[in-house]
Amino acid sequence: MAVPFEVVRAPAEMRARAEDQRRDGRRVCVVPTMGYLHDGHVSLLRAGRSRADLLVMSLFVNPTQFAAGEDLSRYPRDEAGDLDKARAAGVDLVFAPDAAAMYPDGYQTTVEVRGLAAPLEGRSRPGHFSGVASVVAKLFHLTMPHVAIFGQKDYQQLLIVRRMVRDLDFGVEIVGMPIAREPDGLAMSSRNAYLSPEERAQAVCLSRGLRAAESLHAGGERGAGALVAAARAPIEASPLARIDHVELRDAETLAEIDRASAPAVLAMAVHFGRTRLIDNALLG
Repeated sequence: MAVPFEVVRAPAEMRARAEDQRRDGRRVCVVPTMGYLHDGHVSLLRAGRSRADLLVMSLFVNPTQFAAGEDLSRYPRDEAGDLDKARAAGVDLVFAPDAAAMYPDGYQTTVEVRGLAAPLEGRSRPGHFSGVASVVAKLFHLTMPHVAIFGQKDYQQLLIVRRMVRDLDFGVEIVGMPIAREPDGLAMSSRNAYLSPEERAQAVCLSRGLRAAESLHAGGERGAGALVAAARAPIEASPLARIDHVELRDAETLAEIDRASAPAVLAMAVHFGRTRLIDNALLG
């Protein structure tokens, strides 16, 4: 039975709808988003559509994953446009609560995945992943999915969600989808809207650095120093770029490694003015 496109605001109503769908034997998929959808989000929605009877998209700019001084107040928003894109991608139900509904007065519970959350983004953005894990846990309880779709651009987030699901026995299949890129290689991101034309032109240095490291790795290089240096070179040559980190880590544990002798992730974060971009590549 087809489900008409609908927007649900209240957490209790979302939970009731999910319970009804599961009771009827329907497979539920959720795609968590913070809105301002681009083609990368749409690719996740299409992947979810092919995996479930009921496709739920959450639309919630989660305040608890933004630290003081970060871009919560200016994070781009376009709910009307997001709903149009969601409907066109085959979404059945959009869960779009407000912050007061998700974090009512007296709320004081958080979820923390300690080891995986410590390096990389966790070091640069303290508390970020606690906010992410907590809101994803809430979304899973409210939408009751069999499967959830995440993009690999937020690679560390993907690992953290998988670990949380495993450790807390959520019973949700976590599917990671490849990074969606612009024609020039820049990873699609809602924050790309912040970039000035000159910053946007130089921002391709991230993907160029990753491609350089991938090429070196494909040629047999395994040393972390050489691979990181190859990735940094195009970024350091871009006058507007300011590196936060470029690091090679074990692809499963995010432990520091000297050699990419096992699957590794080359992860980076780079500032352009007030805009912070992330990207990564899997090696091996």
